[in-house]
Amino acid sequence: MARVKHDGKPVTIGDTEIPPGARKTLPLPVAMLYTRTPVEMPVNVINGRDDGPRLFVSAAVHGDELNGIEIIRRLRKAPALKRLRGVLLMVPVVNSFGVLQHSRYLPDRRDLNRCFPGSETGSLAARLANLFMSEIVRKCTHGIDLHTGAIHRSNLPQIRCNLSDPDTERLARAFGAPVIIDAQNRDGSLRGAAAEIGVPTLLYEAGEALRFDEICISGGVRGILNVMRALGMLPPSRSKAATKEAVVARSSSWLRSPEGGLFRSHVRLGARIDTGDLMGTVTDPFSDAETELLAHTRGIVIGRSRLPLVNEGDALFHIARMARPGEATKAIRAFADPDHQEGLPDDESAII
Repeated sequence: MARVKHDGKPVTIGDTEIPPGARKTLPLPVAMLYTRTPVEMPVNVINGRDDGPRLFVSAAVHGDELNGIEIIRRLRKAPALKRLRGVLLMVPVVNSFGVLQHSRYLPDRRDLNRCFPGSETGSLAARLANLFMSEIVRKCTHGIDLHTGAIHRSNLPQIRCNLSDPDTERLARAFGAPVIIDAQNRDGSLRGAAAEIGVPTLLYEAGEALRFDEICISGGVRGILNVMRALGMLPPSRSKAATKEAVVARSSSWLRSPEGGLFRSHVRLGARIDTGDLMGTVTDPFSDAETELLAHTRGIVIGRSRLPLVNEGDALFHIARMARPGEATKAIRAFADPDHQEGLPDDESAII
């Protein structure tokens, strides 16, 4: 029997070279705490036997955003990765400091996702950003960065990316999230810094800080595998599961509280709304006074506050403006279908 020839190439992370056909977890040194305790950033590396694209998947850039950590844990176990072409770099916890403290930020109160590409001699955040760029992003051709809503806010599963780049748009549609937000790259963000060096990166937003959400997690695993198939890193899927085309929103805006009080929401994430629809109410806890919150535009609710206590000006509903909100509703239902679980590891089941 003829021997199959493979054309994979080694990949080097830190001081370690990972040959084709190998899997390895490497600890990248980040910093030393004042207790002289070392902090590391573990990287899961899978180098396929055959050459191909190099994809990074990162989570917990914000330390309180946990869905992505679980997404990567399940992704590592996906049977499809046995036939990987190219290289998959998975970083389940970028901001170890924040995860330890259940905090979005680093110890110096900086937001890591506003500090890229960073520098070797700057602040702790700048040094961590520089490490991630040099050891991960610069060694890849594409990226997926996993996020959730901020604390007390929940986000509908969505992809945010710059749709002016055709390659990015193709991968965004392949992911399979119900909504794609056309969002320009933000200064200091990982996505923006990666784009500057020619590494198109998708940002997957889904769920709430400090909480697991099964639909967001299983959909995230499925979406990453879809992107890998679109890149040719994995063979095409044999699944017959139906999917709905994502709906693109070219802009979005927040509906804010007109005054302080107790907030009650009357709509769910993913709800289709029209201008003037009742979204919620803000009540005075010491009287019968009540203020109605009316939709200021037509679209889909892609983000919502979950905290009943609000101050004047607080952001309560994030609305994606779109011409066909009804199509988005269909895509949301298909994404949330618990029977649509192709791509998950065999021993993982939904916990809805």
